[in-house]
Amino acid sequence: MDAPRDTISAAVRAAGRANRPAVVGFMTAGFPDRTGFAASLAAIASAADVVEIGVPFTDPMADGVTIQRSSQVALAGGFTLDWLLGALGRMQPRPAAPLLLMSYLNPLLAYGLDRLPTAAAAAGVAGFIIPDLPFEESADVRAALDHEGLALVQMVTPVTPPARAKMLCEASQGFVYAVTMTGTTGKSVAVPEEVLAYMDRVRAMSPVPVCAGFGIRSREQVERMRGHVDGVVVGSALVEVLERREDPAAFLRSLRP
Repeated sequence: MDAPRDTISAAVRAAGRANRPAVVGFMTAGFPDRTGFAASLAAIASAADVVEIGVPFTDPMADGVTIQRSSQVALAGGFTLDWLLGALGRMQPRPAAPLLLMSYLNPLLAYGLDRLPTAAAAAGVAGFIIPDLPFEESADVRAALDHEGLALVQMVTPVTPPARAKMLCEASQGFVYAVTMTGTTGKSVAVPEEVLAYMDRVRAMSPVPVCAGFGIRSREQVERMRGHVDGVVVGSALVEVLERREDPAAFLRSLRP
């Protein structure tokens, strides 16, 4: 039986067999409100290959203003990690797309590494992205997640030294998150040739699929990255769609080449 983390790679590769980059759709848990969370997740999961659910945090250092704003709204609305895992566990039917939680380390430690993996797996979570967890300090988290077969996705950037990038790619599970630029999320990326060359280098050294994220918000960008990455992560643009109370599934479908 496949581990939950294996469903992530499988979903990304299935999109590749359909001759398109996989779409990883990001949403902030509890935004715009908690009552609509399950419906929003179901809609996103119907159009995305993988869903990344952001765990709101007071100091989201990798996030731009859109996701910062959504986190503040969710926290003000009473978000807790307990609530999120409970809401995921109660969803019927369960989303078909694999689910990742994107969380900074503090909320996970506060919840407790001793009980987090079991609770996450029971809620249908397949893995985690933890932007502020350095690889050198990740052994305890990795070991805890391994007990339930959950992924720990590693991130690389354009300024990651080649030897370190190779190490991170070899350690990553599910996929490698290849950040398109230095800085925070939300800025649109023109996808110049040097970004494509960087993606090619990461892809050549990675045993798992590579998904590009930060600044992806148009079909033209996705088309430009076809053949250079296995998938794209759509974050701030999708959060803005939810903020405007528009159809997230229709938006995600519009991005596909």
